[in-house]
Amino acid sequence: MTVAEEWVAACAVDALEPEEALRFDHEGRTFVIVRSPEGSYHAIEGHCSHEKVHLAGGIVDGHIIECPKHFGTFDYRTGEARALPACIDLRSYEVRLEGRTVFIKV
Repeated sequence: MTVAEEWVAACAVDALEPEEALRFDHEGRTFVIVRSPEGSYHAIEGHCSHEKVHLAGGIVDGHIIECPKHFGTFDYRTGEARALPACIDLRSYEVRLEGRTVFIKV
């Protein structure tokens, strides 16, 4: 049985400055929402694929988010693991803005 995807309000657009990350939890799942330097919003799975530390506590630099524990990095636009010890890509989620709200498709 496939679970239907739905759009969920995650945060206000002004909750994030450029190069900032925010944790969002929904129905037992966790995500990290990131605002790029250009002002676009992106969402990926919230835990690092290395040791399941939440990425919201990590540094965002350009289009990369760094895990705060062992410094593995991911491209938050795609979820691609970019530096060890992270070697498994994270799922990325579609994002849209409606008014002043950021929605992710979960």
